[in-house]
Amino acid sequence: MTASISPRALVSAELRRLAATRLPMWGSLAALGSGGFVGLLALVGPENFDPPAPGLDTAPGVRAVLGLLGLCAFIPALLGTTAVASEYRHRTITTTALFAPRRWTMLAAKLAAYAIAGLAYGLIAVTVAGAALFGAAAVKGVALGLPTATVLALLSRIAVTMAVYTLVGVAVGALIPNQVAAAAILGAYFYMIETALLLVPGVKELYPYLPGGATAALTGFTFLADALAEQTGGGATSLLSAPLGATVLLGYAVVAAVIAVIVPLRRDIT
Repeated sequence: MTASISPRALVSAELRRLAATRLPMWGSLAALGSGGFVGLLALVGPENFDPPAPGLDTAPGVRAVLGLLGLCAFIPALLGTTAVASEYRHRTITTTALFAPRRWTMLAAKLAAYAIAGLAYGLIAVTVAGAALFGAAAVKGVALGLPTATVLALLSRIAVTMAVYTLVGVAVGALIPNQVAAAAILGAYFYMIETALLLVPGVKELYPYLPGGATAALTGFTFLADALAEQTGGGATSLLSAPLGATVLLGYAVVAAVIAVIVPLRRDIT
């Protein structure tokens, strides 16, 4: 009879396995880069964007810079996809399954480990971004257009959002075990399909309920939608309220978790 393994031990094992790969190193570098990107944007100044946005001394200007950090949430999603798809590619998931015959417990442990990793990514990114934002404001000699507490709250929301996106990436990796195809589909969706929907009359009303739209609602980031509306001459899409945006993202996290557990249960991993 196979001895049962505690959930905590499984999660710990998954974290150790993940730490033994290069993903944490690349993830940390990407998180540092994402945060530094915010500092660069803040130094350049939103007023110098094309099209221009209000400066850092205004609330819309600060939200625009932080909202662009939210666009980097694709990176932890990609890392989640890569982590899961690579296990199928290199067949390491087979060995893991031998130590956890009840496959759903193994998959749940992976999900928990990736959620922790995604949150860690988000915390690194927003810590660097926050320091860079306040530093850029000090260098430029301007007072941020939002209170410090509000900025910190927005950064916290973005960190949690990145953990959710990691789970979405894990679900994509579970659905599409081909690593290259999964990454390509994920990138095309986040950077092409969601944006393209903003250009389609009638269909663009779906955008607020997609991950990108829900993230924009959390950060109050309307720069992308407003810019596309100005170029096309159409009305801007109204985003959800922050609480509703959080609810939508939570829904995606739940759906992603269910997919990441159920789909591999029905798949032959040998």
